[in-house]
Amino acid sequence: MSKKGLSPTRLEAFSDGVIAVIITIMVLELKVPGADGLAGLRAALPAVFLYLLTFVQIGIYWVNHHYLVDEVETVTHGILWANLVFLFCLSLFPFATDWIGIKGLSSFTTALYAAVSIFPGLGYMALWIQIRRQSVAPAHASWGKQIASVSLYLAAIPVAWVRPAASLALIGIVAVLWLLPPKRAAPPE
Repeated sequence: MSKKGLSPTRLEAFSDGVIAVIITIMVLELKVPGADGLAGLRAALPAVFLYLLTFVQIGIYWVNHHYLVDEVETVTHGILWANLVFLFCLSLFPFATDWIGIKGLSSFTTALYAAVSIFPGLGYMALWIQIRRQSVAPAHASWGKQIASVSLYLAAIPVAWVRPAASLALIGIVAVLWLLPPKRAAPPE
């Protein structure tokens, strides 16, 4: 290791690979329905919608992970471990998505999906904290946005017991919050 420290390039490349595998596992879990034609498409629609929602969530984390790692000059031991925790949490998405695919949309399966959605948010916050400790670059995301996201995921759990579709809507709202690119501070003139 040089005196400068570890480069963020390997961290980013490893993370990209893990996220690509997570997305690949998810698409492999999509099954062709037994029915043919429009009936088959209608039968597959809930699974495809959930796949899309999960793909968008993972994609948003991937994009924001790039913004976050761009703020890093040197990777510390804490950043390495926080990144692994984040990736582990993200890797739970295929499990929760497949559970709904097999068991169907119910209060329990939706509450489980909402609970699993919390973990990458918390993992991302841990990574954000580690990077912010050593970065002088302006933050790409605010505490408020991160806390609002985790709070909406948390609220989606009890909502799932009343109305599963409304729970998924709350999770979708989080995705909408993060779809816009982050606002960067203007460079000094």
